[in-house]
Amino acid sequence: MEQGSFQSKKNHLIYDVLYGFIQLTPVEWEIIHSPFYQRLRWIKQLGFSFYTYPGAEHSRYGHSIGVLHNADCILNSIGRGADKNDLINGNFHSKVTLEHQSIRVAALLHDIGTFPFSHTVENSYIGYAESSQKNSEMTHQDNHEHLGSFIIKRTKEAGGITNILEKHGLDPQRISNLVKGIDASALANQILHSEIDCDRMDYLLRDAHYTGLQYGTYDREYLLYHFTTTQIAKQDILVVKEKAINCIQDFLISRFAWYSQVVRSARGAKFDAIAEEIAFYFLKENIIWHYSDLLDIIENDPVKFYSFNDHYFHQTALQYYSEGKLKKNKKIQDMVKSLLFGLSPATIKHPLFMQRILEQDNKTENDKILKRAREKFNELAECIKKKGNDEDWIIQDFPKKDIYLVKSHKRIVQDKTQSNVLLERDPVKILTEDGNVLLLSNFENNLVSKLQNSFNFIPHAFCSQSSFDLLKSSGMIE
Repeated sequence: MEQGSFQSKKNHLIYDVLYGFIQLTPVEWEIIHSPFYQRLRWIKQLGFSFYTYPGAEHSRYGHSIGVLHNADCILNSIGRGADKNDLINGNFHSKVTLEHQSIRVAALLHDIGTFPFSHTVENSYIGYAESSQKNSEMTHQDNHEHLGSFIIKRTKEAGGITNILEKHGLDPQRISNLVKGIDASALANQILHSEIDCDRMDYLLRDAHYTGLQYGTYDREYLLYHFTTTQIAKQDILVVKEKAINCIQDFLISRFAWYSQVVRSARGAKFDAIAEEIAFYFLKENIIWHYSDLLDIIENDPVKFYSFNDHYFHQTALQYYSEGKLKKNKKIQDMVKSLLFGLSPATIKHPLFMQRILEQDNKTENDKILKRAREKFNELAECIKKKGNDEDWIIQDFPKKDIYLVKSHKRIVQDKTQSNVLLERDPVKILTEDGNVLLLSNFENNLVSKLQNSFNFIPHAFCSQSSFDLLKSSGMIE
């Protein structure tokens, strides 16, 4: 069968490990067979977590199809689903069908700009951009959302995402807005981007399945059944019925535990931290493509961009290590050795690097805690610099975002972009049994509202074994 021709709608089926058969529409089927989407097969969902959990080999490819499926299920649950035959046949003659298909495609493409090893290498690009823009007027972040938006809007050649979307009657700008969560439809934004959205609904279950852990489990069917819509200021918004309050708590607590005990645990974070440091060095030394290079490659050579995946980063590290090209920087050379061969770095345990529960609204105290942790890290780094050798290294791995159950009501109000907080995209809204709509943070009869102000602060410091021994012999750590 030639690329782009589809002989039978029965062929548009994918069997998913979580949901069983998922049927795709003609535009979706064509998208997943493009070089841009096939690239996601070669990007691991959980970065280097497979070093700790050998089963965590799953990719962004399967996850994104799962996100599409959950978006579809939410739309059907709230009564906004289009006729299935119209979707499968690609007939977008009605507004309902076009809206349904647009949201499904946006869900499918939400990670199309993902970097190698997911957020691990992406953080290096963001950090490098920030360090390079200190004395310029540029303010954008070189992240996966901007890269994804570029792919959606600037790939007009045959096989490009823009070309496929336009051929099937979909607006690339609209899809980009949906992917970035800035669409005119509050309801669509919530389905794709909120504290309970189609993305989180998938990765919690998928990551739990492949790691073998049960932190991310929740009752998906019960949650889907209790989604509905209501109007606030003449806008449709997504709400969850009060009867599902315990299910919502399970979902949010599962996500909180997942980030705290898996993503941000020292066991799961140390190799990601090393890889981030290596990627940053590779960017500084022009060893890997810069963000501007990626934009050029995306427009002019889709197959070349296909190679920008986990193998690209891994093979670059392996080549430079095996050919002795990292000898001028023995710290990076040792980090690459650790990463390639799974040699675990030492974790520095100190009271200032301990996990602790803080209050979201107490910024003054939180800033003091973070400042003290950074000062201690700088003190340790200075000791290694003065007393160590060229191979000794230490890296800081402090959280880049807060880990909380829900954003506190005070922060919602402070950060609001809408005149009515109920129109804010992210917070969970509850439809009470008497017909009122409340933010979950304001709904008193649940555990989450009592813990709404809490967040988990988990700083780490990792170092080479020789650095650890030096710090210990110097009396800097116990």
